[in-house]
Amino acid sequence: MPISKPSVQSLFLQMQFNGNNIASGTGFIADTPSGPALITNRHNVTGRNNVTNATLSPNGHTPDSVMIMHNRQGHLGQWLGKNEPLYDEDNNPKWIEHPTLGATVDFVALPLTELDDVELFPHTLGVGDPQILVAPSDTVSVVGFPFGLAGGGALAIWATGFMATEPEINHNNLPTFLIDCRARPGQSGSAVIAHRNGGMVAMEDGGSAAFSGPVTRFLGIYSGRINAQSDLGIVWKGSAIKELTDSMN
Repeated sequence: MPISKPSVQSLFLQMQFNGNNIASGTGFIADTPSGPALITNRHNVTGRNNVTNATLSPNGHTPDSVMIMHNRQGHLGQWLGKNEPLYDEDNNPKWIEHPTLGATVDFVALPLTELDDVELFPHTLGVGDPQILVAPSDTVSVVGFPFGLAGGGALAIWATGFMATEPEINHNNLPTFLIDCRARPGQSGSAVIAHRNGGMVAMEDGGSAAFSGPVTRFLGIYSGRINAQSDLGIVWKGSAIKELTDSMN
């Protein structure tokens, strides 16, 4: 039975301070004009709530590096950890923020430097994907690592829920929409996708299309629930991530 590509596209992250793990999360790869970059939540790399700026670690530490569990080149089902520093020698952040919205958006791009023996499976950010219909109540999947758990090796776990708002309308005047999904800590930075396992699939143009195998439409990046009592989660749109990656030249 083949492994679904999104299971290897999401990467397990360990945020570290002085070489010690202080938090876990999820990220994925995107191509940029200046080379491949890790896409993850801003709060993962800052170690701070992206709205209040409060530290997330109970001991007050914030990360200075991130350990990425990459797929090993030519050996699907094997992984290797690569450590990427988050700051340069002058203590400037190495991650890149959105060109106009900056720190307001809870996602960043970290240019990758440690890629020996690594095989990359970048997400499209939606470019060229089949235009699967995604409307309120349609199923979507958050592919990541809840509580730091994996689905065997370093394969991601799929949490599936439903679109909760109109995807074309910006929620809270930001390039986001809401989903209804029981996602949990560790899934911050997960790719959110519409995935269908072939057959007749409803399309955005109002018609249907027959697919002989799985099809995926990239929708965005998950950044957490609206509050601790709700299963409504925030997704930053793929189009906004594409604006960031296009600016990296």
